[in-house]
Amino acid sequence: MQPGEPKRLFRFGVYEVDEASGELRKSGVRIRLQDQPFQALTLLIERPGEVVTRDELRQRLWSGDTFVDFDHGLNTIMNKLREVLGDSASKPRYIETLAKRGYRFVYPVEVVNGQASVSAAVPTSAVDSPAQAAASSTSLLTHPDELPKVPSGRVRVLFTLIQVMYLSFYIVALARLGHVEELLDQVFGHSGWIVAVLVVTAVIGIPIRLYLLAAVLFDIKDLGHKFRRMFAATFVLDELWALAPFLLAPQIGIGLALAATAAILYLPFAQRTLALMRDHSAARG
Repeated sequence: MQPGEPKRLFRFGVYEVDEASGELRKSGVRIRLQDQPFQALTLLIERPGEVVTRDELRQRLWSGDTFVDFDHGLNTIMNKLREVLGDSASKPRYIETLAKRGYRFVYPVEVVNGQASVSAAVPTSAVDSPAQAAASSTSLLTHPDELPKVPSGRVRVLFTLIQVMYLSFYIVALARLGHVEELLDQVFGHSGWIVAVLVVTAVIGIPIRLYLLAAVLFDIKDLGHKFRRMFAATFVLDELWALAPFLLAPQIGIGLALAATAAILYLPFAQRTLALMRDHSAARG
């Protein structure tokens, strides 16, 4: 940046880098970051998708008459940046290392100062598209950057239990289909179409749950990305089966059935968050 040019505001994902205040913010909340890591981050996001050499970083971060262990100092700075951004050197979402050459910022960056937006040219498998990245900051759904690092074992157990619960719904309903049909007839009269919907959705749901169980038990990579692609379809299926507790209303009562349904309505979002959390924690670990 040349002297006299206006200070810029950079945005990527849920993060903002404000040159005027020297601040890094996540979802509007300031994150403590020392000056040298901040300067290194600024240099990288000024040129998204381009290689920033180690020598360029040295010139930006240390004056010519400063004597330091450059390699150790730069590695420490980049590790600090990755820690703050929740990034990983082995599976980079933001900062990619090019051995013996330098670093490259691989996430789309928007420059807010009246100039055109700048986006890094990166593989679609590595990062969301610019439109998706912009939408993620305003979406009510959880974005991967917002997730904490949680032991993968806990995430796998919770995700597995949810799949087992749904699988149990399907199997029990099909096993007691005659009883379910009688119950629905008592409530709705002729319920042939409801039974047909129940059977079709259960038959569709069983292989989906078996796939998700296998994916988490055998630790398939990028489960979060795969689940996000399935989310619209599974959301409709799960919301329909959130009504399953009402099949037990004669035994547990309307009030408890309503409470159980309200809780199950949230489970599609919980599954999505758990799947993303598993991938995100693995990337940061």
